[in-house]
Amino acid sequence: MYLQRQALGNRAFIMAAILLLGLWTLAAYAQDNAAQNNDSTTAAKPVIPADSGTKESAKATALPATDTPASRVTSVKLDAYIIGVGDGLGVSVWKEPELSKNVPVRPDGMITLPLIGEIKAAGLTPIQLQDQITAALSKVMSDPQVVVVVEAVNSLSFNIMGNVFKPGYYPLGRSITILDAIALSGGFRDFAKQKKIYILRTAPDGTEQKIHFNYKQVIKGQKMSQNIMVEPRDTIVVP
Repeated sequence: MYLQRQALGNRAFIMAAILLLGLWTLAAYAQDNAAQNNDSTTAAKPVIPADSGTKESAKATALPATDTPASRVTSVKLDAYIIGVGDGLGVSVWKEPELSKNVPVRPDGMITLPLIGEIKAAGLTPIQLQDQITAALSKVMSDPQVVVVVEAVNSLSFNIMGNVFKPGYYPLGRSITILDAIALSGGFRDFAKQKKIYILRTAPDGTEQKIHFNYKQVIKGQKMSQNIMVEPRDTIVVP
């Protein structure tokens, strides 16, 4: 009987020890999870900069405003640029706002201004046109102060026609040669007379020039002087 009681006591002690060990393990696991959750919550918090004291500091700084027109061409040299058809001109007369106008150059090369009427602009530099407008206004007013500005450059283009794949007008935004112009037009069609290409160019005095270009010679490095620079309003003809 005594041995049976001792065996039951030992079993009860073992069961109690196992139960206590299980409870201790659960408590330790819960503490670890709580610590991990606390660390992740702390790491996820964004860093908030110190408040400067005003809400205005959070606003984006606006770009400074400008009153310069987008169409104004600042790179045009008034003593060198030749006004062409389609260009936009700004004519300003000092202290005469009713005479100051923005005018386009018509297909006939003329512009129209108050008190003056029609005056030819195409083929002149801005300074030359400025002098002519000043002379015309001097007949109706005392000591006019005139300034002519090229507001929009629309005449800087050339035309290529004939046996090329893409004939038509092309903008002349940079310096190009006759070879460059032919490449822009897509090259020659079949039966194009590559030795008889010519350029039609209007001289400053209004006369028409015909400049020959032999493609076969140029691509062989012969007579490279033929590969001239394209000028505004040139017409390249590929027979």
